[in-house]
Amino acid sequence: MAPLERFRDALVADGRAVLHFDPLDGGVEARVLILLETPGAGMTDDRMVSRDNPSGTSRNLVRFSEAAGLRREDTVLWNVVPWVVHAPGTANRPLRRREIAEGLTMLPGLLALLPRLRAAVLLGRPASQAEPVVRAARPKLPVFTAPHPSPTIVCTHPSVGERIVAALSAAAALVEGNESKGMSA
Repeated sequence: MAPLERFRDALVADGRAVLHFDPLDGGVEARVLILLETPGAGMTDDRMVSRDNPSGTSRNLVRFSEAAGLRREDTVLWNVVPWVVHAPGTANRPLRRREIAEGLTMLPGLLALLPRLRAAVLLGRPASQAEPVVRAARPKLPVFTAPHPSPTIVCTHPSVGERIVAALSAAAALVEGNESKGMSA
């Protein structure tokens, strides 16, 4: 976990509120990167990017990960724009192109700290823009995209949850396939 926290500390040095990595996740041993969008409104830099956060997105992510058979310890969560963009006391707002572009420049540094990755799951439109960056940094790494697990998105159509579970299941199968073959990552 220490290398990931040093990565985060370097981002905080720019004066932005960047959430910590969740120590209950896989850390540098993670097999699956789950990339979301940005910390939600009300988040501060003393919080974590965690499925334990009190939000509908976190609850959905737990539910979909469990349905997919993707174990928490096999994953690490992060955001394509890792800093809090929302003004204090305001609601979530759409990410700006320049914020996404800047966040994408930081992703190769994170990927370099995750040598055991077997897949990346990009959830939501902003996160899906990371696909070319992930493919350039890790050409053989399978990348799966799906809608964001926020309740606002999930409730738009029954297929949304199914698509998220399918992406997480595909990643879980790669983790399980490597373990069952005795392959180290």
